[in-house]
Amino acid sequence: MPLDRDLLKREILPIPDRPYVGPVMYNAQDPASHFPPIEPIRPPSKAPNVLLILLDDVGFGAAEPFGGVITTPTATRLAKDGLRFTRFHTTALCSPTRAALMTGRNPHSVGMGCITELYTGAPGYTSMIPNTAASIAKILRYNGYSTAHFGKCHEVPVWETGPSGPFDHWPIYMGFEKFYGFVAGETNQFYPTLYDGTTYIETPHHGDYHLTTDLANQTIKWIEQQKAMAPDKPFFIYFAPGATHAPHQIPDEWLDRYKDNKDFAKGWDELRETICKNQRSLGVIPEDAEAAVNEDVPKWDDEMFADMRGPLRREMELYASFLQQTDEEVGRVIDTLENLDLMDNTLIIYILGDNGASAEGTFMGTFNEMIGFNGIQMDQEKIIQDNIDKFGTKEAYNHYAIGWAQAMCTPYKWTKQVASFFGGTRNGMIVHWPGHIGKDDRGDRGLRHQFTYVIDVLPTILEAAGLPEPLSVDGVLQMPIEGTSFLRTFKEQNAPEFRTTQYFEMFGNRGIYHEGWTAVTLHSKPWDWQSNSNYEKDTWELYYTYGWPSPDGKKSPHKVDWTQAKNLADEEPERLAQLKNLFEITAARYNVFPLNDEKTERLEQSPPPVGAKQRYVDGSFVSDPCVINNFNRSFKITAEITPGEKANGVILARGNDFGGFALYAKDGKLTYVYNYLGLERYYAQAAEELTHTGFPWVVRMEFTYTGDETGQGGTVKFIRESGESGDYNLGLATKPDIGEDPLDKTKMPGHIDKTNPIIFNVDAFLMVGKKTGGPLCPDFAGSGDNRFTGKVHWAEIELTGEPAMVSPEHKLHALEAIQ
Repeated sequence: MPLDRDLLKREILPIPDRPYVGPVMYNAQDPASHFPPIEPIRPPSKAPNVLLILLDDVGFGAAEPFGGVITTPTATRLAKDGLRFTRFHTTALCSPTRAALMTGRNPHSVGMGCITELYTGAPGYTSMIPNTAASIAKILRYNGYSTAHFGKCHEVPVWETGPSGPFDHWPIYMGFEKFYGFVAGETNQFYPTLYDGTTYIETPHHGDYHLTTDLANQTIKWIEQQKAMAPDKPFFIYFAPGATHAPHQIPDEWLDRYKDNKDFAKGWDELRETICKNQRSLGVIPEDAEAAVNEDVPKWDDEMFADMRGPLRREMELYASFLQQTDEEVGRVIDTLENLDLMDNTLIIYILGDNGASAEGTFMGTFNEMIGFNGIQMDQEKIIQDNIDKFGTKEAYNHYAIGWAQAMCTPYKWTKQVASFFGGTRNGMIVHWPGHIGKDDRGDRGLRHQFTYVIDVLPTILEAAGLPEPLSVDGVLQMPIEGTSFLRTFKEQNAPEFRTTQYFEMFGNRGIYHEGWTAVTLHSKPWDWQSNSNYEKDTWELYYTYGWPSPDGKKSPHKVDWTQAKNLADEEPERLAQLKNLFEITAARYNVFPLNDEKTERLEQSPPPVGAKQRYVDGSFVSDPCVINNFNRSFKITAEITPGEKANGVILARGNDFGGFALYAKDGKLTYVYNYLGLERYYAQAAEELTHTGFPWVVRMEFTYTGDETGQGGTVKFIRESGESGDYNLGLATKPDIGEDPLDKTKMPGHIDKTNPIIFNVDAFLMVGKKTGGPLCPDFAGSGDNRFTGKVHWAEIELTGEPAMVSPEHKLHALEAIQ
């Protein structure tokens, strides 16, 4: 029997090195000079590969295995030989779910009570996952796994997304040896802002590029290489593509996959009935369950949609294509596992959504999310009707209407953001692990109805791998894992319910689950603009959602209400009071207090760059949250450049094809473009050319904001700094030489009519010397065509005026963009 000193100390990570204990001979040639071979760290012999898949903004009723009418062949294939968990729950919002999934702790316990952009100094809302809560990736990596993350990571504090770091909360430092993805709440599917590790990478601009396909390709390549180089080493892959979060953009061949779909033609109310019928038939809800009604969502036959039903159907058709395309890209990863004979020893956990479907697309849907996110009131109906043929393509940044989101959350009411109701928190989960799942000989159809929460995934993976919960990681004592393994349910359909109590909270929406009962209160709707600090006036509701075994063997007098359709608050006031008290106790334990429903106010707290000036060098790439805030105020761009023979190309650019600005050279002349929401573009151009002298020039664009409130525009002036002789005004061209631009709305030389009030895009960035990603204007189209033909030595933005007043409505819509 080995001594304790010879055993791996897996509770301490990294595992301490074991010094050699034994005799050492003088001469290595001595027969007695013998040392044990060097052995790499590996997990226990039967530890499986783990593939953890997390889709984005998919409601419970969207995919086939849970009653949806959208074809999802991969999810269906895995469910056929695996398990479907019908009462799996998330947090109702992106960042909190992902932090809880990675750490096995409640979101407020690890500082992620909301999205990273809405941080505060309160312990539950810092957006900084503490080093006392090591991620599943780090635990597995230190135990001998290869680890990789492909896709979305929305757990990096916004002030750490810049090129100077720190990078402590990036995936590559949180335990992933490989990261290929993006660190915002969403990204353009055709022009994504991607990183390899912490390095920005240019994505190809050829016509058939699509992010979800790229992520699947990268994952497949990594699996093949990993198994070729280290076949004995298990892997942990976190595949989180960011789909089906808006924008709902898909490859051309997918655009008409659901065209004229009969289920969508009937509207979202009948679609809910169809899905609910499917769900009863599949057994994912009881046969007597009724769909909960949300009176806040307009009916399909409402007069407000009289002229919009065709475009509204198109919005849903494209979302359906997006979900199926995403599922089929997941399928290519699964096919790789099968081709390499890895399926039998791979635990696959497929989570269909990090929260409920998104109701952030307005009641009509939108052609470009940035219109609503900037709080701009436009004729949305006309914009949608005029541009509906562009929806789904790289020419649109579209999202569907709230009614479709509610339908995707069938049979539950409410959606993403609303943590108090199952529509916001209940997501389908599929588990597949051949040889470790009970046979379907009892007619259970692979269904598991135990109440599960996102924090339960980490301990389940550890138990499957035969690994203990670590006590210390990187020399830091760890807080206890708050999740509970549900591995036992793999073989036991009727295993006892292991999670008896769970709290929920988001923007003041609160809920508590305890032994089959749920007490909930709606405090903030997804489209609420103003905060409301009077929590005492919130109305609590009570539901008996699961038949919990009574200690005395007595049955409950109430019928099980699976969908939170019948409020029992008036019938059971004492029980409601007890559950409300239990919420208070639980919330205090896990850092939920102080309750905070602020949206616009917290948005302002993102730390701005220090000072009124920021300088960049050629090749700089700076994520938008780390760029100096020059929205709706006077500022200037100054740059030292050495023009080429005929100066062309980008000097400094911020934003992309759906909003932004740039200072560049066009046929030797300084040019400034402002892209307003992808709907209008304004140009100004210097009258005089930048002559080629072989010596550096210092040039300047001065923008003078002329409005009193946000979005009202200003004027442009071009200057060449001439040292002791003073500045020289380069003048303005009467008509800018911009070529063909169908969106050109220039009314007068040097005047920018409109400016974005709050935001250009969720994943916008600033670049110097070249602009990649979505083109701001036709002059930037193509990859590599817009590099400055001379040299940009440096460029800087300096604030020269106070910001215009921003309305609360504008601020609120901006925060919607980053969820």
